[in-house]
Amino acid sequence: MALEEYRRKRDFTRTPEPAGDPGARARPAPTRFFCVQKHLATALHYDFRLEHDGVLLSWAVPKGPSLDPATKRLAMQTEDHPIEYGEFEGVIPEGYGAGVVMLWDVGTWAPESDDIDAALRKGDLKIRLDGYKLKGSWVLVRTRGWGGRSGAKDDGRSWLLIKHKDEWAGDLDITAFAPNSVKSAGTFREILAQDAPDVWLSNPGATGEASLETLADVLKKLDALEPLPPDTPAPAAKTRPRKPSTKT
Repeated sequence: MALEEYRRKRDFTRTPEPAGDPGARARPAPTRFFCVQKHLATALHYDFRLEHDGVLLSWAVPKGPSLDPATKRLAMQTEDHPIEYGEFEGVIPEGYGAGVVMLWDVGTWAPESDDIDAALRKGDLKIRLDGYKLKGSWVLVRTRGWGGRSGAKDDGRSWLLIKHKDEWAGDLDITAFAPNSVKSAGTFREILAQDAPDVWLSNPGATGEASLETLADVLKKLDALEPLPPDTPAPAAKTRPRKPSTKT
């Protein structure tokens, strides 16, 4: 099952993330969804996700996408995610991926080859993106042994995300130029500071209460990532009641 690895890593009685609908079907090809979620967990990274066959194919991009065709970004393939996860922004209270998630970009994508599955097997997926921040022609290329130990077995998870030369390419650092959410326009701190962040409470037994320990840890990481002005007291980590999701 496509989402088996995703579900195995999570306890849905303790996280507001969606479990995914096994009966979900992919939308017609012209409306394939893509998103990039900026995720502050163990380390900051960007989760690049493409809708295909009813799930979100997913890659973790540590440094984020680059608009410069000469810059090759490492993209580690992770487990497929549910379609519903593509609009998630908020806190993952505890467990796998605990931290804060920002919806950094969203839009639609189209393959530049007729057979997506064949391109994935080959390890050469050429795509076109139409998002708020990422547009034009890109390619995901599978590599061998990138960043691994000498002699380590290649598990096929290492890819490169590369921008093609077109009118949307350039030397602008898009992650620095446009760091905030396309959903709320907020920073990580502002997402955490909301009284009732948009989270999922569709799983039986999930309380939506963020772990004090997790939020305190995230705030420590934010101090390094987004330093507060001198003499500004850091917000105290606290639990906040979440409103049930109105999404269907």
